[in-house]
Amino acid sequence: MKKILVPTDFSEIAKNALKSAAKIATKFNADIYLLHMLDLPLHLADPVLQNNENIPEALYFMKLAHQQFSKIKHMDFLKNINIHEAVQFNYAFKGITEFAKNNECDLIVMGSHGSSGYKEMFIGSNAEKVVRESEIPVLVVKKEVSDFNIKKFVLATDADLDNKKTLLKAVHFAKLFETELHLLFVNTPNNFTTTKQAYADLEEFLEEIKLNNIEKHIYNDVSIEKGILNFAEKFNADLIGIITHGRKGLSHFFNGSISEDLINHASRPVITFKI
Repeated sequence: MKKILVPTDFSEIAKNALKSAAKIATKFNADIYLLHMLDLPLHLADPVLQNNENIPEALYFMKLAHQQFSKIKHMDFLKNINIHEAVQFNYAFKGITEFAKNNECDLIVMGSHGSSGYKEMFIGSNAEKVVRESEIPVLVVKKEVSDFNIKKFVLATDADLDNKKTLLKAVHFAKLFETELHLLFVNTPNNFTTTKQAYADLEEFLEEIKLNNIEKHIYNDVSIEKGILNFAEKFNADLIGIITHGRKGLSHFFNGSISEDLINHASRPVITFKI
C-alpha cells in the first residue's frame, strides 16, 4: 500500500478520516493524497471560455482550499508523511473515483456523517456513490479512531462462489494488517439457511484459499444489516468489511442497499471491496 487518497471538505469528520489514514500511511510508509472537490463541472470554471462569470468565485474557493491544506499539513499527526494536495472542479463522487484511478491509489479513506443529518459535503449520497463506483477499497470512518490497530476484521458474505476473487482482496488486506479475518453469514427469516448448510457453503467458499486463521460465524437476525451491526457490536469488531457489486446492484444477499445502509448506521469503520 503506497498511495492513500483522502477526500476532504475540511470538516471534523473529514479530519477523523485523515487521522486514520495517517496511521495507515505511517504503518506502510505510504503517501497521502489530500483532495478537495469544488462541486462545479470543469467547463464552468474553464478560463478559456469567454464571459465565464464563474471564474472569480472558483479562484477564490481554490485559494481558500490551499490555505486550509497549508494548515493541515503542519498538524502533528501528519509528521514524516509525504502529503500531496489537489483541488479539482468536478462533481464530488465522480472526481474522487477518477482521481483515485488516474493516480493509481490503493485505498480511499473518507469521512461520512451517515444518517446524522449534518449538511456537509460527505453526507449520505457522496460517500455512498464513491463506494458504489470505486474500483479500489473504500474505508469509511465516522469518528476518531484512537489507534487504527485492527485486531478483529469481520467480513460479511453470502458465500456466493462468484465473489471468490473479491474475497482474496479482503484476505490480502487482512494479511497486510496482520489481523484476524472473521467471515460472517447472516441468517434472516426471509432468506433462511440451516446452520449446517451455511457452514458448508462457507467451507466451499473458502476452498482453495490456504489460510488457517479465518474464523466462520453464523448469526441470526431480522435483517442482514441488523445482523452485521449487532454481531459487530457483540463481537467488538474493529472493522466491518462488505463485498459490493457497485453500480450493477448488490448480490442476492446484499440486495437493496446494504453497503449504503451500513455506511449510514455503523459507528465502526466500514471497508468495501468491489466485485
